[in-house]
Amino acid sequence: MKLEHSFTVPADLDTVWQAVLDPERVAPCMPGATLTEVDGDAFKGSVKVKLGPISLLYKGSGEFLSKDEDTRTVVIKASGKDARGNGTAAATVTVTLTGEGDSTAGTVVTDLSITGKPAQFGRGMISEVGGKILDTFATCLATKLAPEEESPAPALSVVKEDKPVETAAAPVGSVAAARAEAAETGRHAANEMTRTDRKLSAAPTPAEPETEAIDLLAYAGPSVVKRAVPLLAVVAAVLAFITLRRRNR
Repeated sequence: MKLEHSFTVPADLDTVWQAVLDPERVAPCMPGATLTEVDGDAFKGSVKVKLGPISLLYKGSGEFLSKDEDTRTVVIKASGKDARGNGTAAATVTVTLTGEGDSTAGTVVTDLSITGKPAQFGRGMISEVGGKILDTFATCLATKLAPEEESPAPALSVVKEDKPVETAAAPVGSVAAARAEAAETGRHAANEMTRTDRKLSAAPTPAEPETEAIDLLAYAGPSVVKRAVPLLAVVAAVLAFITLRRRNR
């Protein structure tokens, strides 16, 4: 099936173009997606999907088929398979960017082929869900590309140099005692730092948070309700018909 969507990012054309060419920058903005490997124009990754209580994990790969800087158009081909063998997905995606002042408009044309449970949605619902996912992607990308606010530079303070004050020479014995005390203090400080380093090295490294699965039913929203209402009406009519027949008997 062929799907067409559009999005807008409040960033200039060159910035968005460079981001689109970098899978490591755009992958975190795709709901449920995790990038596992990048090798030139090829990449590998996975996508977590939820269909109510059902969880699916698609693992696959993709590559940039073409990058036309003159027309700001990229063509990406990707395919994946559910880890449990419940379905497959393959797509050829064409993204075209157009500058609109300080913003960038993008059009996305997707030639999609899917099998398995997600295919039950049908073209209309898949198109609507795809549009909402793309909106989420564009919002995330806009946040990542937004210029960081520069923090004010710290004020420079002028330090006046005091003239050295001549002092009487300290006795030789007191100087030796002071040096011995300083050496002992240094040894204690070194021991404390060693103990602290051991504690820090023993602390476990926190694990990276797992990518949250994309809930297709949550994205579908009203579409599911629209399809469910007629179905419920038919079921109700059938039940009513059966009840009336039983009463007539």
